[in-house]
Amino acid sequence: MSADSANIARHLPLMAARQPGRAAVKIPRGRTRSGDIDYLTLTFAELEAEVDAWYAQLIARGLRAGDRTLVMVRPGLPLIAAAFALFRLGAVPVVIDPGMGLRHFLACVARSRPRALLGIPYARLLSRVVRRPFRSVEIRVPASNSMTARLRPLPGTGDRLPEGGKHPLENLSGFRSPVSGLQNSRSTDLAAILFTSGSTGFPKGVCYEHGMFDAQVRLIRETYGIEPGEVDLPMLPIFALFGPALGLTTVVPELDPGRPAAVDPTKIVQAIRQEQVTNSFGSPTLWRKIADHCLAHGLTLPSLRRVLCAGAPVPASLWTDAPRFIPQGRLHSPYGATEVLPVSTVTADAINPAAVRGACVGRPLAENRVKIIALTDGPIATLADVRELPRGEIGEIIVAGPTVTREYDRLPEATALAKIRDGDTVWHRMGDCGYLDAEGVLWFCGRAAERVETADGPMFTEPCEQVFRVHPQVARCALVGLGPRGRQVPAIVVEPKAGTPLRSAGDRQAFAEVLRRLALGHAHTACIRRFYFHPRFPVDVRHNAKIHRHALARWAATRNGVTFRE
Repeated sequence: MSADSANIARHLPLMAARQPGRAAVKIPRGRTRSGDIDYLTLTFAELEAEVDAWYAQLIARGLRAGDRTLVMVRPGLPLIAAAFALFRLGAVPVVIDPGMGLRHFLACVARSRPRALLGIPYARLLSRVVRRPFRSVEIRVPASNSMTARLRPLPGTGDRLPEGGKHPLENLSGFRSPVSGLQNSRSTDLAAILFTSGSTGFPKGVCYEHGMFDAQVRLIRETYGIEPGEVDLPMLPIFALFGPALGLTTVVPELDPGRPAAVDPTKIVQAIRQEQVTNSFGSPTLWRKIADHCLAHGLTLPSLRRVLCAGAPVPASLWTDAPRFIPQGRLHSPYGATEVLPVSTVTADAINPAAVRGACVGRPLAENRVKIIALTDGPIATLADVRELPRGEIGEIIVAGPTVTREYDRLPEATALAKIRDGDTVWHRMGDCGYLDAEGVLWFCGRAAERVETADGPMFTEPCEQVFRVHPQVARCALVGLGPRGRQVPAIVVEPKAGTPLRSAGDRQAFAEVLRRLALGHAHTACIRRFYFHPRFPVDVRHNAKIHRHALARWAATRNGVTFRE
């Protein structure tokens, strides 16, 4: 490997050399007699040996540099070890969120055309039964027979490995050197294909280069002041890959990534307090549940230095409550997307809970450039074709910077719609509406595809929904448009909080009257006269926070809501 290789896998051996005996990964496996969480712990040296063993298995199975490899393993150690072993080989992990549903998942598999499948038994069986999407797969590597299964310590040895801490498979791999076997990758070489959630369309494979991952590691470390030796609890599986690269101890949460809304906050709080977690990432929905649990039981999380909360706008109540359960830390909300992250970041200091003209997402990072351009639904070939809007005017957000991805995988039309060329620079169209204020701070106003186009002009989801979210009985709300585009009628759909009495038409009428008075209090919502009540919003699986507004619009079109005449 040359000294200038950009292979993202190089970060692990560097951290293993720097802090070999420090815990790298902790995997929950039950409870001790005293009720503490029982963790299997690997040090950085042991994690490097684990990656060596996975790497040896991949080589033995015939994988080569450049091979697209569909990764269908469990979160935590298997995902971390598999990803770093594939990066090291120069193979390309293809990571698809299984929570998107089987139909979308299989379509993503077919489009990505993986040569190899690294998976649990169910995944390998699926590839044999549903053959067509997997027809490109030539190699199937079992994850069930992986080294992970052999890492369980002997009885009485605690959560450490036996034999004086030596990895039981250390002698099986001849790849202990940080240099040996590490593919010499350029910054522009394809590193991975990560899929979007598909919350406002079909899921798309995002092509990540090694240099982009490198830039993400650097920006996250510098922006949030993260230091090696800290303890991380990532509540989105893919974010667990940053821990080893940043030198963090990664505590795997007791959380089903396919059902994040069903998380037991008691288990998350126990893990944070027991392991003295300093850093954690999760959606606003997850952190709202954790906050409610802490506040209800008089608990605080004093070890936390920072909480990164993203996936949807952070509600005002969470910003307000954060200091009560994170007394020594700060709540941060990084803004970005699968295609570019982070774009900007914000803390409670910049948040005005009374704001009703969008969600503040902070000042763009120094290495990023952000512009607001006139709304258009078609492709934009070059930057010379855009009309940049002045400060304060709402338009589409576009970004250029070191983490901006260049294309979608085998989707030229989607790439043309989302990317703008500017010489060698690529600008990404976020698909979000927003504006830059007089101070250069970025504000988010909702997804461009979800704006409501009325006869009097566009209405944006975030500024409108902020007006109604303040009501104590509103759990979630959504602005939707009814009718043909350009002449849509705006409506608000409300998911009431549990226990809200809405059994009768009179109950719904009374609630709607309160909402209508809220609408009349602001010029941009005064035209909203239709209100609907939905028992449970459809949301994305990944963050359990992004509302499927188009699905709600179709639902509302078949229901009789409460309508107020002029």
